[in-house]
Amino acid sequence: MKELVAILGAGESGRGAAILAKKVGHRVFVSDSNKISKQTKLLFRKLSIDYEENHHSIEKILKAEKIIKSPGIDKNSDLIAKIKKRGIDIISEIEFGFLQTDSKIIGVTGSNGKTTTSTMIYHILKKSGMDVALVGNIGKSFSGSIAEQNHQIYVLEISSFQLDNIKDFCADISVITSISPDHLDRYNYDFDEYIKTKLKITLNQITNQFLIFNSDDRELKKAVKKYAQSVIKFPYGFNSPKGEFNTTAKNKSIIVKEKKNINMYDTLNFSLRGRHNLLNAMAAVSVARLLKVSNKCIRDSLISFSNVEHRLEEVLKIQNVTYINDSKATNVNATFYALESMEGQTVWIAGGIDKGNNYLELLPLVREKVKSIVCIGLDNEKIIESFSPVVDVLVETQSMSEAVNIAHKLANKKDYVLLSPACASFDLFKNFEDRGNQFKKAVRNL
Repeated sequence: MKELVAILGAGESGRGAAILAKKVGHRVFVSDSNKISKQTKLLFRKLSIDYEENHHSIEKILKAEKIIKSPGIDKNSDLIAKIKKRGIDIISEIEFGFLQTDSKIIGVTGSNGKTTTSTMIYHILKKSGMDVALVGNIGKSFSGSIAEQNHQIYVLEISSFQLDNIKDFCADISVITSISPDHLDRYNYDFDEYIKTKLKITLNQITNQFLIFNSDDRELKKAVKKYAQSVIKFPYGFNSPKGEFNTTAKNKSIIVKEKKNINMYDTLNFSLRGRHNLLNAMAAVSVARLLKVSNKCIRDSLISFSNVEHRLEEVLKIQNVTYINDSKATNVNATFYALESMEGQTVWIAGGIDKGNNYLELLPLVREKVKSIVCIGLDNEKIIESFSPVVDVLVETQSMSEAVNIAHKLANKKDYVLLSPACASFDLFKNFEDRGNQFKKAVRNL
């Protein structure tokens, strides 16, 4: 009899895993504690995939030989504890996809910058004519893409939750953009546990594979030294990284060194603002060089690349006030980069579900650049407590339209209104996309 695979969660990740598992011949059972969308249920029926919604049938799940866990399910939940007690193999969707493909994999992770970096890598490779897909945490699932059309190269954006349950997964080129405290509520408020999970991306890499990492990030640099042993290390950063392979930026150029070979790429016409985006570009160009993309294509791609939605996205300029949507900034480190890139006085819209944030890291930038803070969230106490000593005007709001209207009144000519919450969105919004879209709608309604 065919192996029974139980899939926990019927979102993008679970749906893709179910389709691929069915395609390669497994018996499949999908269990979701929430409601499953009509479209997904129709697809499951069409493919004869057994499913349940609004609950988990524990005994049925425990009959499976293998369990694929969606990243949204907490690894410390009672359900996972019962499965572990029974000794059943739990893997992530990216692990399952990896076992079904021989394609080249570029894996990108990091507390911040992974979406922009992944998208930039994809943009360069696509422009060069390669058969490449952009999958993972960014949109379409890895497994779903393999089931639909197995591409020669996958650029795979990977969250820490997706790395939790890998065993053999291995990227040909792995990229780590940054490490800062994030999702600590899922890692027992232990930063070291979170760091170790992020470094799993390089766990199975071998001597002819590459780890590209931001050597300006002190925590990441220490973690790479500790956890990355066999892989070829390819650092990038502004502080002149050392080694046979390295990338840096000087005199408005990105400079890539590969042993004795040196290439330079002008960034004068690079479309993205901020030092952090130049770091993202260094990572993307490093990948492109390893895959032998032509210098002309790399240069043209840097000019033509446009920013990711909800990441320092300029929405409108109204009465000489610039409104910027950075809803994707769900932690302090991401907001640090956003505030750092502001070129004038800023009305900062912040708040949401706190994930164990230490706001003190932002104090110097807030003191320098923020004239007022508009809080949006159900609990703003920590933000108010952290910044009331350095900001005169702090206002609490309960909706995006109210927040934008107040920010509009507080801003003067040449100011910036920046939505960069530093928090998760689930108290008032479906997700960060919903939060960003509501911001853009409210700005357009001014």
